[in-house]
Amino acid sequence: MKPFLSIIIPAKNEAKRLPLTLIDVDRRLKQAEYSSEVVVISDGSTDATVEVVTRFSHFIKNLRLIANEENHGKGFVVRQAMLEARGNYRLFMDADNSTSLDHFEKMLPYFKEGYDVVIGSRAIAGAKLEPPQPWYRQILGKGGNLIIRLLVARGIHDTQCGFKCFSEEAAKKIFSLMKINRWGFDVEAIALAKLFGYKVKEMPVRWVNDMRSTVGLKAYFSTLWDVARIRIWLWAGKYGTARHD
Repeated sequence: MKPFLSIIIPAKNEAKRLPLTLIDVDRRLKQAEYSSEVVVISDGSTDATVEVVTRFSHFIKNLRLIANEENHGKGFVVRQAMLEARGNYRLFMDADNSTSLDHFEKMLPYFKEGYDVVIGSRAIAGAKLEPPQPWYRQILGKGGNLIIRLLVARGIHDTQCGFKCFSEEAAKKIFSLMKINRWGFDVEAIALAKLFGYKVKEMPVRWVNDMRSTVGLKAYFSTLWDVARIRIWLWAGKYGTARHD
């Protein structure tokens, strides 16, 4: 049976944090009235990530694993899983459960209103950060997002929150054209959604800051380089220009 919701969890060396996330996701799905699947995609993990997911698949319904032996980048594996998923709606979330699955219930009314893409945001009214990010990350994040908004994502206050949901149609169209394999893929997804006329809604979330985060400062500068490439590709028409009806 075709699932209503596909939950995609990209994971690279997440054997320690993933178990609690899977337990929480499973608990919330058991309370849901819709059908679902959970897709964990390993990005060349060298720890026990694959073994953890394999063990959990014996008692979590519709949990499946995509195990890439080589590391390709978060953008690559999210794109891969989005296109292999089967759900009417396709959500990707972080392996550390920084934004929990119950936020999907708050997304549903927006999809019913006609939105095609609903993204979590830590930077608009109603968002909660527990605890707030270190000051230097806040400065880099705000500065980087200002550049992103000016170049490719006008009107969007937080492009990098790892909790985003797409309708099946939007997911297939957007992710089949994406080129960015690493951190800038979030920006590219939003830019393409806007390019093809999909309605995008930014929604406040509760975001729990895991102090063990493996995302380093290098990711910020990598993202800005990706943004420059996206802007050039948009100008050059590399993604096409046709808008959906």
